[in-house]
Amino acid sequence: MSMQLDDYRLLGRSGLRVSPLCLGTMTFGTTPGWGTEQAEAKSMVDLFIERGGNFIDTANYYGDSEDWLKPMIADRREQLVLSTKYSLSMRAGDPNGAGNHRKNMVQSVESSLKRMGIDYIDLMFLHMWDFRTPVEEILRAFDDLVRAGKILYGALSDTPAWQVSRMQAIADLRGWTPFIGLQIPYNLTQRTVEREYMPMAREMGIGVLPWSPLAGGVLSGKYSKADLDEKPTEFGANSTRKDINKMTGRLSERNLTIADEARDIAQEIGVTPAQVALAWTLLNPAVTAPVLGARTLVQLEDNLGALAVELSDEHIRRLDEVSRIPLEFPADIWAGGAWERMFGGAKVAARVPAA
Repeated sequence: MSMQLDDYRLLGRSGLRVSPLCLGTMTFGTTPGWGTEQAEAKSMVDLFIERGGNFIDTANYYGDSEDWLKPMIADRREQLVLSTKYSLSMRAGDPNGAGNHRKNMVQSVESSLKRMGIDYIDLMFLHMWDFRTPVEEILRAFDDLVRAGKILYGALSDTPAWQVSRMQAIADLRGWTPFIGLQIPYNLTQRTVEREYMPMAREMGIGVLPWSPLAGGVLSGKYSKADLDEKPTEFGANSTRKDINKMTGRLSERNLTIADEARDIAQEIGVTPAQVALAWTLLNPAVTAPVLGARTLVQLEDNLGALAVELSDEHIRRLDEVSRIPLEFPADIWAGGAWERMFGGAKVAARVPAA
């Protein structure tokens, strides 16, 4: 369904209104050799806000991103929903300069507030699960920061689905601040999250915010199978986006076949492959707002055009077919006939998740 950037959505089980696309800022900065210059980054922020976008995502780990955002948002901070993250190491060798624990959360929040020149953070993410910190410590620290007015809402990123649902249930039972957002990778080449994360998020009242919705640019049509023959450089400061995509498995024969199908459909309806891929991601009812990773103003312009793309049932069928993933337990049992035996032939409507 066609929409505009100012067709705002509620994020998870909250009253917070966010635009259907989120401007990601991980590309802000040129330290890796392929990022965005500061002037162009400002143009991207300006364009996004002018079009009605109000949701901007960053992280303390994203190089100069938080510092750069300070002057870009200074005179319009109140109209924005600003999210940032903590967890990843900010001081090499310091055991308490990373992780999910209370000390790192509190000092990370204070540092982010200073870098961005703001008084509060709208949405604070736990960036990555550390497998060390008790969940009660994480939940209570989030709740304390909300009560102190340092952050308004809590969210999670790259965390096991069973831990997400466990923590949400504990928060509900104890009257602590619940999580309203979940960042996970989701795109046509990465659909494994449909098995557990997507239904869990809908059931638990958490809005999914897909990162890398274009699979690192693979779904934009910029690569071909000839790129598979090139040997990547060793991972490091001189690694290109292509090198990183090859080393992480994003640039593969399977994924390029999926990208080719998106390109064919794009040509049929007169749009770009990136717009087709983003439009497909928005079809999932668990998704609130994909996080855009555009590097240039031109790319951002193109990405925003995805909101006007309408895919036919046949287009959706073709994209689903080429990107299909194998069923795993227990879905494979249901598909094998157990589902029919569950109801004895009777028709029982599924329960619609609460809004």
